[in-house]
Parts: sequence; C-alpha cells; structure tokens
Amino acid sequence: MSNLAKVVQRLKKERDQVQRRMEQLDEALKALTGLGGVRGTARRRGPAQATGKRRTVSAAARKRIAAAQRARWAKWRATRRSK
Repeated sequence: MSNLAKVVQRLKKERDQVQRRMEQLDEALKALTGLGGVRGTARRRGPAQATGKRRTVSAAARKRIAAAQRARWAKWRATRRSK
C-alpha cells in the first residue's frame, strides 16, 4: 500500500506543476493579446470579422473584383513596358 500512496502523492505533485504551468501560459497569452494579438486586432475590425463570421461574396461581385484586378495588372504592365 505504501507504493500506491507514493504514486498518488507523485501524481498530485505533477498535477500541481501542470497547474502552475497553465497559469504561466495564461498570463503569457493575456500579455500577448494586450499587445495587439488576436483579440486586440479583432476589436479593430468590423463586426463580421470580430465575431468570426465570414461574409460571402456573390459570383458577380467576384467577377467584377477579378476584372478590376486584371485591369490594374494590365495598367502596371503597360507602364513597365514603356519605361
């Protein structure tokens, strides 16, 4: 029975060590989020991104965005060729 008591004592000691480590990690996370981590940047975003919800873009809007980007690239390439 003394072996069982030693095992229980060792497990309790390990549990306490893990608990202290978790508290240290929590403090580190709090410090990092206060410096503009995940939570800090989420507050600066719009309401959709702050809550984790994503906006959907229609197919037509994606086509317009893609066409505008292609036009920007074409304009950029044209200025590069003329130099």
